[in-house]
Amino acid sequence: MLLADTKPVKAEEILEEKEELEMQLYRMQANIKDIAKDTKGEILGIDQTKEDKWVIVHAVDDGNACKIMINDCETSYRGKWDFSIQATYKSEDTIKIGDIKGPAGKGYGSICMQYLKQKAHKHNIPYIIGDIAERDWNHLDRLLHFYKKHHFDVKLDRDSKCGKIIWTG
Repeated sequence: MLLADTKPVKAEEILEEKEELEMQLYRMQANIKDIAKDTKGEILGIDQTKEDKWVIVHAVDDGNACKIMINDCETSYRGKWDFSIQATYKSEDTIKIGDIKGPAGKGYGSICMQYLKQKAHKHNIPYIIGDIAERDWNHLDRLLHFYKKHHFDVKLDRDSKCGKIIWTG
């Protein structure tokens, strides 16, 4: 098979990709059932990472705090998430990101951020804010890229190694 601007694809590669997708679909079905039984939250959807891996997005929201989580579909669900954005409702018009936990570079943060913004829109919340702490300074470039990609204004105080982020929806 030869597509425009791509290298030839061998039948073995196509078969391997098909088998991998079938396994992810099988895991997705099993994981959705297990997540739905195990958590008191809701399944928000399924999505694909930048590497075309399938993930399940789910949330727990008690009206004071919200956690948006991802579980990949390459492994079995074992009662804990693979990535999360944890936030609180600071006021009727503001969500504050408290922490982002999980591996970098997989696209999980972008997926979770999209769902957090959807939650803000759904509840007519125009602002998402957060802090950049000194502990973030060792990965500041990656963090700045992430927030700017998601249309946050970033204000840094390089002397005290802290900062603020704000998104207006």
